[in-house]
Amino acid sequence: MDIIVGTAGHIDHGKTSLVKTLTGTDTDRLPEEKQRGITVDLGFAELTIGEIHFGFVDVPGHERFIKNMLAGASGIDLVLLVVAADEGIMPQTREHFDICRLLQIKNGLVAVTKKDIVDDEMLELVRTEVTEFVAGTFLDDSPIIAVSSRTGEGIDDLRDALAAAAARVTTLPDTQITRLPIDRSFAVKGFGSVVTGTLISGKIGEGDELELFPARRKLRVRGVQSHGEKVNEAHSGRRTAVNLAGIEHHDVERGMLLAEPNSVELFQIFDAEVEMLPDAKPLKTRQRVRLHIGTAEILARVAVIGGDTVAAGEKGFVQFRLESPVVTVIGERFVIRSYSPQMTIGGGSVLFPNADKLLRRNAEKQKEFLGRLAVAIDRSDTVLQLLVEHSGETGITRAKARSATGWTTEHFDRSVDRLRSTGELLSVDGTCISANAFRGLQQKVLSEVERLHDADRLAPAVSIEKVRSGVLRQIPSQIENAVLTSLAAANKLSIDGDEVRLSGRGSQLSESETKALDTMREVLVDAALEVPKIEDVLAAAMASGISKDVARKLFQQLVDSGEVLRVGSDFAFSSKVINNLVEKLRSFASSVPDRSIDVAKFKEVAGVSRKYAIPLLEYFDQQKITARRGDKRLII
Repeated sequence: MDIIVGTAGHIDHGKTSLVKTLTGTDTDRLPEEKQRGITVDLGFAELTIGEIHFGFVDVPGHERFIKNMLAGASGIDLVLLVVAADEGIMPQTREHFDICRLLQIKNGLVAVTKKDIVDDEMLELVRTEVTEFVAGTFLDDSPIIAVSSRTGEGIDDLRDALAAAAARVTTLPDTQITRLPIDRSFAVKGFGSVVTGTLISGKIGEGDELELFPARRKLRVRGVQSHGEKVNEAHSGRRTAVNLAGIEHHDVERGMLLAEPNSVELFQIFDAEVEMLPDAKPLKTRQRVRLHIGTAEILARVAVIGGDTVAAGEKGFVQFRLESPVVTVIGERFVIRSYSPQMTIGGGSVLFPNADKLLRRNAEKQKEFLGRLAVAIDRSDTVLQLLVEHSGETGITRAKARSATGWTTEHFDRSVDRLRSTGELLSVDGTCISANAFRGLQQKVLSEVERLHDADRLAPAVSIEKVRSGVLRQIPSQIENAVLTSLAAANKLSIDGDEVRLSGRGSQLSESETKALDTMREVLVDAALEVPKIEDVLAAAMASGISKDVARKLFQQLVDSGEVLRVGSDFAFSSKVINNLVEKLRSFASSVPDRSIDVAKFKEVAGVSRKYAIPLLEYFDQQKITARRGDKRLII
């Protein structure tokens, strides 16, 4: 079992000495730390008790180095709150403890140090003070162990208490992609660049490819150490050192992140739920703050959702607009510090990394959505369902959903499959859309096709492009295709190439339009091959009381249906008449050796003048019924 322990407490309360006594490792590694006798930056040590392997992150207590403390707080399983017996609770004790609560660290214990320099009465006073201080928090009823790092008194009891506290740590299934927030970067002679951090999810093995954010550089892992030992693979929850190929150590800095390639995106806007400390000033819209997330410190502006402030001691929903991009996922915890003077004022959890810039008119709707997300934060299926519902008719792509949640491919697919089986969502070519939104799109398409039918009653079908521009303009092509295909499969639409119509519906004609259509048919059939010009056919139809524009549309219907064949620009013939003429030609062809015919003979066979013969022969050439050979035609 691997447990990450983070120290917390005021400067000079003996955190580093206690870790050294417990583990044998002096975590003060910098010359400045040795010279001044205080911890300036993060220090690391290991301890094994039975089957439990502890990785200690020793953090600085000085107010000036709180941001370094925050960089070490991500990934902590257990907090060791250190209070000196000669001073009791001090300002940085309170701030460190507030940070632990805001990061929702759920387990820990208290060490009262320097017991050897106070009497029993003072020691008991400090115990009482600590008991009152942690009352009602995650350390309520946790053991308070008095120790002396100088004499070793109480250290064995502390080790036992650590082991007991570790047993209470709940190990959650690792459903997220590999993410390693970087807290140190340095060079090792003969190996090159090495970065360290607490592996908060996933695993890293020798030979793996990882992506460095925000640089977006893909790098190869040359080697891995976990808790100071070379390993083939490091797993989540362990202190991890990664030897990287292809980059200089000075190009990597604290606050960067290593992650599974092509799995997450950088965001500069995200929505979150925040909790303000009781003694903090209200958090206001447009306020500039310092966000500590993972090992990164980022400046941001605040937009309170559904109001202008979040009061001290209260919770609320806000949007953070970051001054530099960050990788974050739903549920990730963060701490807020004021811009100046720098002090911890609150914290919270990321709810929606995919956020667009908040508009006041959408604030209440977004607030309701975030409220539902906050309640469902630990239920994967509900989170995915809410993301899909929020995406509306455009749906959410697999890549975007995975980037927001940080889930592994396997976990994401299982959640999708469960929601599909219950009918909550559809997955269309890598895009998820809610079943309700999909049904809504189907109804919109049917209504739009009906509207277009009504707008042009004479047209037997409508253009898909018109439907697209009317109700599908912002819809991804894969969802558009799925909607149309599903309606056709349900026999609600008929699709023919680039046209669509409601099943069973053609043109809707009035009595006068029907009469005009019949008139055109009669004129063309009665005229046989000596038809009037098209303009004269239209004029005959207009005698039924319709406009010329309507007459043209009705005539086009006859052409589109194949009932009438247009020959040249001036003439149109009944298809029955033309088919009869083709039969005559082929009968004539069988009676002559070379199957050829000239214009004069064609006029005789067809019984028409040159006025019709030439356009008809040119039409037959186009249709490959005849083929011109000099001054004759071969009848095919």
